[in-house]
Amino acid sequence: MAAMVIFALATVAIALVAWPPGAEAHLVTTGLGPVYDGLLHFAVAPEDLIPVLALALLAGLRGPAHGRWALLVLPAAWLVGGWFGLAAHSGGGPVLPAISLIVLGVLVAADAPLPVVATMGLALALGLWRGYVNGTAMAVPGPGGVGLVGVAVGVFALVAIIASLVVSLKAAWTRIVVRVAGSWITAIGLLLLGWGLRSKS
Repeated sequence: MAAMVIFALATVAIALVAWPPGAEAHLVTTGLGPVYDGLLHFAVAPEDLIPVLALALLAGLRGPAHGRWALLVLPAAWLVGGWFGLAAHSGGGPVLPAISLIVLGVLVAADAPLPVVATMGLALALGLWRGYVNGTAMAVPGPGGVGLVGVAVGVFALVAIIASLVVSLKAAWTRIVVRVAGSWITAIGLLLLGWGLRSKS
């Protein structure tokens, strides 16, 4: 009898612990307001986080001027694209994010000698496009424009930290480590592209 009661209590306890909480399709809420919701969204969205990381690595490899311009252009473009996205309803599929990862990853892995204008162009294109996608996700009833500010703050912080870290690297082997990270970003992009093309077929 005691064994039956213990078994029943254990079953109820396991069921309560394993019961899934409510799920949200895209946005994560922190309970701290829309700015923090936007910041957390950026931190947990690999389709946003990894391309920004790749651009920061590329800008850092290219030097301080590239890092400064990426730091200025990318968050501003993200906000502009996001404002346009707030009025839209669709953000696209997984193929374009995959292509952006492949392109940026290859540029980092190759340590491509880009001019500052090219880095600015990449930052502008990435910011406008990913900002637009974020805007479509954050439209009402989401966090809206204030959430976009949180995302832009996250973008600014990540680019500032990573680009300045890479700029400070002087030893040849440390630059090789950054380039290897670029090859991994390319591999992630290829996997995402394969998944996206497979899901369309």
